[in-house]
Amino acid sequence: MAEAATAIEKALNEFRELDRKIIRYQEAAAVVGWDLRTGAPRKGQAGRSEVLGMLGAEAFQLATSPRMGELLEQLEEKEAQEALGEIDRKLVSVTRRSYDRSVKIPPKLYEEYVVLASQSESAWEQARKDNDFPAFQGYLERVIGYTNQFIDLWGAKGTRYDTLLDDYEPDMTVLELDEIFTSLRGQLVPLAAAIAASPNRPDRAFLEGLFDKEKQKEFSRYMLGQLGYDFEGGRIDESAHPFQTTFNLGDVRITTRYLPEDVTSALFGTIHEAGHALYEQNIAPALAGTSLCRGTSMGIHESQSRFWENIIGRSRPFWQRYFPDLQSRFPERLGAVDAEAFYRSQNAVQPSLIRIEADELTYNLHIIIRYEIEKLIFNEGAKAADLPAIWNDKYREYLGITPPSDADGVMQDVHWSAGLFGYFPSYSLGNIYSAQLADAMARDLPDMEALVAKGELAPIRGWLTEQVHRHGRLRTPKEIILGATGQPLDSSHLVKYLKDKYTDIYTL
Repeated sequence: MAEAATAIEKALNEFRELDRKIIRYQEAAAVVGWDLRTGAPRKGQAGRSEVLGMLGAEAFQLATSPRMGELLEQLEEKEAQEALGEIDRKLVSVTRRSYDRSVKIPPKLYEEYVVLASQSESAWEQARKDNDFPAFQGYLERVIGYTNQFIDLWGAKGTRYDTLLDDYEPDMTVLELDEIFTSLRGQLVPLAAAIAASPNRPDRAFLEGLFDKEKQKEFSRYMLGQLGYDFEGGRIDESAHPFQTTFNLGDVRITTRYLPEDVTSALFGTIHEAGHALYEQNIAPALAGTSLCRGTSMGIHESQSRFWENIIGRSRPFWQRYFPDLQSRFPERLGAVDAEAFYRSQNAVQPSLIRIEADELTYNLHIIIRYEIEKLIFNEGAKAADLPAIWNDKYREYLGITPPSDADGVMQDVHWSAGLFGYFPSYSLGNIYSAQLADAMARDLPDMEALVAKGELAPIRGWLTEQVHRHGRLRTPKEIILGATGQPLDSSHLVKYLKDKYTDIYTL
């Protein structure tokens, strides 16, 4: 008996050390990737991409090594499972899921893909700047090609697109998403039509003009502090597309994008990425240094960013508290505006070209468009060359507008250049999760609006930490939402939230 316990302990220690080693390689790759996206010289990008490929390949080989397989088998035995604590059991389970998927990919193929994805992101950034889709098309074709190879090796799960979706939202299927998105579209399109017919339109004229970039930076940092972002455990920089990345529990970084002609782009981009960062900064320290120390899914992760950006950041109480602070930094542009007018301006509904700048209501249509295009690519064989036309057709159909350029159309998002197919549905799932979480929070914190109006956001952050953040990957998305709200995922909370909000703003 003692011999068996010693063997289990030895296997567990070796397994933990292997997991830590993989995490260290991933952290090194994240540092290189961060530098590449936030200011590395253009001439150095090819070299950095090769470094990323090498680091990724080393981590991949460790994660798919025969020894990892042997340790997993040993730790999955009944006697070992009974001896392991909750964290180690979950770590074994999560690693097994990843191992079974990754071991099917040849390491050389994976390294080629990592290098390509890094080069593709750099090419996208320049091509978007130049509005030159043909310069990017070849990279996109190759990224799609590698992704199709991976699907072949993994084995299609349901449909080919289901296989990709499972990587970002475990156990979610195309069948379920089709039903969710069909229902959402059916309820939100009539609401959008009623809003379009309303004469009570928010004034946005005062937002036209230039807003000093340095003052925008100052306000972004101020707002991060108000939300509870820990600057001793992170930083904010600029990039072509806002993002958040985690090196470790003590180093969680974000970026934003400052537009002189649009003060709200950086403002809400910063709040959005702060939501991601607050999730990562508040995972339980007991999970630090393990592969459980991250968000449980991209849908749950997006629920945190969308919660802070929209349910809090676009609320009336939030701007009753924080508009004077913004106004004081831009008195020449906002001096004659009051908090109510600014609140209404940030909740105007109007079909727009750019997803990250879309209003809450039509945002979901941007996601449905991308979801449908991704299904066309992987389930029906749509080619990279076809995507600008498909994109423009769907924008005409769903939003009644046609992108004037590929830079504002098919090239506006970084995701496809990096091979993140299957990610986009997470944004709408995040909206649904966030509304359901907000409903449960309001029951537990009946003075929630009053807290926001006073800028006392700690109780709200604390509720999210207790219900979502601290668990990392210990709980699945379904366990998180059921534990926090008492019911499974239900889009009716989002529909009610949007109907109530816009009925008030537009006097429907």
